[in-house]
Amino acid sequence: MVTKITVLIPLYNVEAYIEKTVQSVLNQSYSDFEVLLVNDGSQDRSVEICQKFTDPRIKILHQENQGPAAARNLGIRHAQGEYVAFLDGDDLWDENKLVKHIEHLDRNPEVGVSFCPSRFIDDQGNDMGLLQLTKMSEITPIDLLCRTPIGNGSVPVIRKSILEEIEFVNASGDVCYFNPDRRLHPSEDVECWIRIALKTKCKFEGIPEALTLYRISSQSYSAQLMKKLHSWEAMLQDLESWSPLEAQEWKAPAMAYQYRHLARRAVSLRDGAMAIDLIHQAISTYGAILIEEPHRTLQTLFAAYLLKALPKQLYQGFEAIAVQITGAMQRYRMNSALQVRSTELG
Repeated sequence: MVTKITVLIPLYNVEAYIEKTVQSVLNQSYSDFEVLLVNDGSQDRSVEICQKFTDPRIKILHQENQGPAAARNLGIRHAQGEYVAFLDGDDLWDENKLVKHIEHLDRNPEVGVSFCPSRFIDDQGNDMGLLQLTKMSEITPIDLLCRTPIGNGSVPVIRKSILEEIEFVNASGDVCYFNPDRRLHPSEDVECWIRIALKTKCKFEGIPEALTLYRISSQSYSAQLMKKLHSWEAMLQDLESWSPLEAQEWKAPAMAYQYRHLARRAVSLRDGAMAIDLIHQAISTYGAILIEEPHRTLQTLFAAYLLKALPKQLYQGFEAIAVQITGAMQRYRMNSALQVRSTELG
């Protein structure tokens, strides 16, 4: 049965969140969808929880643990929708997520990847008062590498025809869209976006509404930042193997912006020494980052040193004030962008 849109959710040890994640899909104001839950060898109660849903639009697929890229590939191969929407098993959607993206894609046939900003939530699903704001239009490959407009795996809605344009067969004989090489995890998303940007003619374009609720786990730890860094390096090496000229041109800025991103995460994890090391690497790798984005770069540098220098309680006070100011500025920017969009749409 052909449907308008397929919602694809990989399942791997997300029993604490998956019920609310699936329910956020079933609560959508748009109803012509199918939900493919791909069990990636989950070892907890995630599958059992999902089996309690009786909605006929939900299907559960199974594979041995191969990672999220392979799970997405399996889901895409089974997808019946004209569009494919991706959702991680611990995130949530605003109830108008699907209808907004479908309207966007239906109205703009040149757009192949529709995305949006996100709101940050904590482990309990509470709004943290911060947004993941991104560049909305005229997205270039270097934007994808440096400014992460598609901020997380629960944001994009993509035409299935665009995914089919970049499909390849791996050594195991499987048709792939995301590269399932585990060295690339968790940077396999960006690798896919880069291939779409370089190998198709479609546009990436955003909707200026925070329709994804992205969970920031309190269980994150600094070792995960190094995993992300190593996967990023592997992703750039992979890019060099099939697009060497672009890889050579983009490597320094791509690494610098990733160092800065990880430095900001280290600050949020209260690891001042790591944050200082990472922001220094960002500046030494690509000094132009200070010219291109001076405010964000210097803000990260200042926060890293402040974290290391101040007593914990005093730093937390400064941090709380900074979060309030940043959140207010982000909401102002979002409202301004929505007003411009409303004017453009008449």
